[in-house]
Amino acid sequence: MVPLIGFVFFILDALLGLLVFAMIANAILSWLVAFDVINLRNQFVYGVARFLDAVTRPILAPFQKVIPSLGGVDISPVLAILVISGVQRYLLPAAHAFLLNLFV
Repeated sequence: MVPLIGFVFFILDALLGLLVFAMIANAILSWLVAFDVINLRNQFVYGVARFLDAVTRPILAPFQKVIPSLGGVDISPVLAILVISGVQRYLLPAAHAFLLNLFV
């Protein structure tokens, strides 16, 4: 049972890491589109933008409701990344240790 718990927490940590990467990629892509460096008429860029938006929108929406836009700059990805990093660094290891203590 202990290896299974370790594996589940490894997968959770990896998924949260991928989510942080997706948020950073979405922010960079939105800047590139806003400054007209790349164009959404390109099918590949449009597909990547839609995928990243679909992945990050459910996470960012609660932050965007609470935090107003600061002069057209959306800081909700920064705060979401901070929260996810806190979960990865503090909550996941604590939950992992708690579950290990229950089964050992």
